[in-house]
Amino acid sequence: MFKRHLAVAAAAAATLATLATAVLPAHAAAPAQALKLRAGLTLYIPIQWVVHRFGPDNVQVVTGRCGKAEGWRTLECDAFYILGPSYIKRGAEGFGPYTGKNPFYTASDVQPCPYNHKWGEYVGPKVTRGLRQVGPGHKAAYNAWKSTCVTYDKGRTKGHFTQREWYLPKSRILVVDQWDTPGLADTLKNADWSR
Repeated sequence: MFKRHLAVAAAAAATLATLATAVLPAHAAAPAQALKLRAGLTLYIPIQWVVHRFGPDNVQVVTGRCGKAEGWRTLECDAFYILGPSYIKRGAEGFGPYTGKNPFYTASDVQPCPYNHKWGEYVGPKVTRGLRQVGPGHKAAYNAWKSTCVTYDKGRTKGHFTQREWYLPKSRILVVDQWDTPGLADTLKNADWSR
């Protein structure tokens, strides 16, 4: 009787594995969830990542430790963001339009460091630029800004981070990551587009 239960369980597991393979694209080796976004973009992200939507233009994907997700600029929250037209329209320092020539910085004052709110962030000026694949047939303007966390009183350096940005101007999509999220570049590279 026990052997029969094992055989049935093994057959059920094999069937589930076949179904999972049929549903997920070939590049999604680990269990993944489909994250459907604007302009027909679909990302396949690990099932452990938690998606929060704050309106049509503000998607926060929490990938690790986070108190309460609140959308763009949630302090001390291991996450990346997928932002749309309203954020791009006011995404340059001083609330001008984001173009990619300068870092995404929706403020006119010093913002808190992403991983410690007791320090301020200084994004840039060192940058790595290029093009990165985001699914078949789409290339994003890529910028990686070397950034610093400093004390508010004397500006002493307390730490560093890199703000990575993938900008798709025709689709009006901007991905911003301040946590060097492992696997994010490959996730974007292996995305799908329905249009």
